[in-house]
Amino acid sequence: MQNTGRWQVDTNAREDTASFGDLALRPELLQALSSLGYEEPTPIQREAIPPLLQGKDLLGQAATGTGKTAAFALPVLQMLSGERQGKDPAALVLVPTRELAVQVSQAFHRYGRDLGVTVLPIYGGAPIGRQLQALERGVDVVIATPGRALDHIGRGTLRLGGVRTVVLDEADEMLDMGFAEDIEAILDETADDRQTVLFSATMPSRVDGIVRRHLTDPVKIQMGRVESADGGKSPLVRQSAYVVARAHKPATLGRVLDVEAPQSAIVFCRTREEVDQLTETMNGRGYRAEALHGGMSQEQRDRVMGRLRAGTADLLIATDVAARGLDVEQLTHVINYNVPSAPEAYVHRIGRVGRAGREGVALTLAEPREHRMLKAIERVTKQPIAVEKVPTVADLRARRLELTRAALQESLLTDDLERFRVVVETLTDEFDIVDVALAAVKLAHESSGVVTDDVAEIPDVSDVSGRKKPERRTGGPAGRRRSSGDEVTRLFLGIGRNAGIRPQDLVGAIAGESSLTGRDIGAIEIADRFSLVEIPESAVDEVIKALRHSTIKGKKPTVRRERGTTEAGPRRKPPTGKRK
Repeated sequence: MQNTGRWQVDTNAREDTASFGDLALRPELLQALSSLGYEEPTPIQREAIPPLLQGKDLLGQAATGTGKTAAFALPVLQMLSGERQGKDPAALVLVPTRELAVQVSQAFHRYGRDLGVTVLPIYGGAPIGRQLQALERGVDVVIATPGRALDHIGRGTLRLGGVRTVVLDEADEMLDMGFAEDIEAILDETADDRQTVLFSATMPSRVDGIVRRHLTDPVKIQMGRVESADGGKSPLVRQSAYVVARAHKPATLGRVLDVEAPQSAIVFCRTREEVDQLTETMNGRGYRAEALHGGMSQEQRDRVMGRLRAGTADLLIATDVAARGLDVEQLTHVINYNVPSAPEAYVHRIGRVGRAGREGVALTLAEPREHRMLKAIERVTKQPIAVEKVPTVADLRARRLELTRAALQESLLTDDLERFRVVVETLTDEFDIVDVALAAVKLAHESSGVVTDDVAEIPDVSDVSGRKKPERRTGGPAGRRRSSGDEVTRLFLGIGRNAGIRPQDLVGAIAGESSLTGRDIGAIEIADRFSLVEIPESAVDEVIKALRHSTIKGKKPTVRRERGTTEAGPRRKPPTGKRK
């Protein structure tokens, strides 16, 4: 989180704030920051910390990686440096996913380790017994997903009357996941004179509604574009797209990665099955690829993150939810394996690169029928996305030769080569020295980097610009499939209209307690005493298990597959997204 570049913010920057010491933070916090290597505050920290220390409400528009966690965590910790009054928390942070809950909790622990502050993350999928015990002992800060927070409130184990600060982190994502009603219910449990802090990467009207209802005269901070070296405001993220048929996407991704040679990259996929398949494919091409999605256990996720931090993996292939909140150091490339369904998702993703003055690259693989979606993203972001030709075999071979030349140049400049002299001198007795060098270069070229038998040309379809007919989806006896390849089924929940259930209640419960997002959930039918919800077949067991340990509207409904479906798969059409 060290600030290595100059940023521009839309508020009046406090240029005189050159260090954390200028922000009037406690010595314990300054010591923790120093030991973590934080030299000076990022722009959002410089702008947000002073008004938060004064107790003001704050509205911040900032993406992941700008340092916003420390921007709200440090003032909260400063406020909590005294003796705790009772067992109830004094601060509540709401986040959209369990991964982000864990990361924010870890940040609080790192910054406040010398203050004796107790921090508890609560989220679905974790043993609720431990959370109950910790809440009973008493905690200072709770970091929670909305669904699990509301569950504890209903049990009477999370009491928010003493909360002095509420932080809504990634508010737009929480609303996209169907948590609007949960957030309103949670805020109603807190005191009217609390301090409210809201951060969001985008500011749609839904977020603006929460701001008007729950923030009082907030200080507003909006992060601008990174200032370029020439003093202009052009973004440092290069945005490009390749229009390619679905069947050629894996080969195109490999070709693009070979030519780009990223230092580290995240590839975003729509489904966990796509993540697994693509990870296997890229490992087969010689990349050190790691998968990350909601179908993995916490232990598996921790192992993946450990390999990323250790530098033993250079390619992360993930779903949006699993990667939410992750801050991969020195990330150079973000690649959309599919065009994001919403421009806001695109903004979230590309916000991970081009930070702190570094250049970054955002690439998108678009099918011909998705060309119009690219135009919609351009209209929202007001930034062009250049449609480029897929690199040819000749481009690939030229790039690999360039990488070999660069590797040899570095070896000539830095390595001790004297012990190899005898080999060269012996061979030059029989062969011309240029021929010896050519043979050595050939061996070096064939033994370094990613080498594949990729010699097939990928058809260029970029000129059709969406005029190609979309692929037809067909269904067999096992049921129709989504375009992602994942079958769908319907869940029966023994709770319905008589209990005041609405579609957003079911979406929020499922998205909050499982790895699914609101976009993964299909048609919803609500009757008087039960509801039916379409979800991916691959997530059925996970969702049933999660919902059986949680409540909806304060009730624990029966949850099972709809009668007539089997483990072999449902006999239904895929969800259309229409909810009744």
